[in-house]
Amino acid sequence: MNRRSGQAPSGARDLERYAGLFARRTRSMKSSAMRDLMAITERPEVISLAGGLPDTSTFPPDSYAALMAQVASESCARALQYGPTEGLAAVKRSVVQVMTEEGTPVDPDDVLMTTGGQQVIDLVCKALIDPGDVIVAEAPTYPGAIPAFLAYEADVVQIAMDSDGMRIDELEQTLDRLEEQGRRPKFIYTIPTFQNPGGVTMSLPRRQRLVALAQERELLVLEDNPYGLLRYEGEALPTLRALEQATIAREEASFVIYLGTFSKILSPGARLGWTVAPRPVLEKLNVGKASTDLCSSPMTQYFVAAYFDSGQWGPYLRSLRSIYRRRRDAMLDALAEHFGPELEWTRPQGGLFLWVNLPHYIDTTDLLARALGENVAFVPGASAYVDGRGGSAMRLNFSGVTEERIHEGVRRIGQVVREQIFLYGTLTGQRPVAPRADPADEPAGEAARRQAGARLADVLHLPRRPASDRRAGTGEDG
Repeated sequence: MNRRSGQAPSGARDLERYAGLFARRTRSMKSSAMRDLMAITERPEVISLAGGLPDTSTFPPDSYAALMAQVASESCARALQYGPTEGLAAVKRSVVQVMTEEGTPVDPDDVLMTTGGQQVIDLVCKALIDPGDVIVAEAPTYPGAIPAFLAYEADVVQIAMDSDGMRIDELEQTLDRLEEQGRRPKFIYTIPTFQNPGGVTMSLPRRQRLVALAQERELLVLEDNPYGLLRYEGEALPTLRALEQATIAREEASFVIYLGTFSKILSPGARLGWTVAPRPVLEKLNVGKASTDLCSSPMTQYFVAAYFDSGQWGPYLRSLRSIYRRRRDAMLDALAEHFGPELEWTRPQGGLFLWVNLPHYIDTTDLLARALGENVAFVPGASAYVDGRGGSAMRLNFSGVTEERIHEGVRRIGQVVREQIFLYGTLTGQRPVAPRADPADEPAGEAARRQAGARLADVLHLPRRPASDRRAGTGEDG
């Protein structure tokens, strides 16, 4: 209500009143698809397969209470005070533990603590991007990165992926084309391990070529690695930073900016991430952070440091792997049962997401509205692109809800999808392919013929496998 008149203000009139005050960059700003869904998916009746939510109910409340009591007893005054912008030495030691676990040793002095991994993306854009500058990213890419890129008025060029991650051959062709136009990308953004939203992992040869390409062309690469320790099967691959440090001489320049976070291996509520970057870049990021929030929460930093000092993080991480692996398998089983042969999906070896491609005539943004009517949510694929692609794809998360709710959520989405397929067949006179209960029931060779004729998609269409094969992962058991 208007305090002076007692009337509610007019939305259109308010927009007109303030329009001339907004910065130009606000015209290109867009909201994150996940954030838009948060209010809806918080309703208990809604099964959310949308947000990348780790299951924080798995963290023992008594451990949390004990650790906070320890912080209060040993570091109360310091935890309640401002801290250094670059972060506390105690929590940097925790970062060293995490990166060492991933085979990526790091000097604590090269670490900048941030308020979540998202702040790293924002700080890199703040330090590097002028309006019109080029950022190269994967297609599809992390839906939360796109609003950050657009807020700084970047020109985002996306590179297709397949089963081995970003196609480096296409990347090189794109870089050549940009060079002919006199344009040099400010950085390449990639999530090489268990990519969000695709679920695929960049192969070792492509990682090696990308690192070599960065050196040859002196291009910065922002390596976003939130999920690297959440592997459920297969052999771990070295990070881009580890590969770079193993191949360059001490006096040679580094071009990999590493992004890490405690959100997926501990708690997103801690809002604590970090970056490791070439020293000149790190200094600019530090200055940018100081102007943004002065420092990340010392209270949170002391809590995380106490948690790692207690030795609990290893067993807890193993328990998360076991839980999430079962949920991934539950989602794969549910997809095989409730989604027809017109649909294909990735089979991630780790992380939190998989990517589903639907028939070209289904728009998943429209489909989401129908799915919400059935109290189930997902992220439409178009939110992972800047150019309108992805309209017939969706991202599904399997970490945030129980196996039972995963199965029910997939069943509800499958029902809505089947209705759309049937409607399309009715309107066009084309007879839709009848869904099968399980791909193992397909006649010999039918799956191969169907896939050979399927529309090429933006990420790999992994063939669905029998349940016995899907459960034969080699990851750790908690």
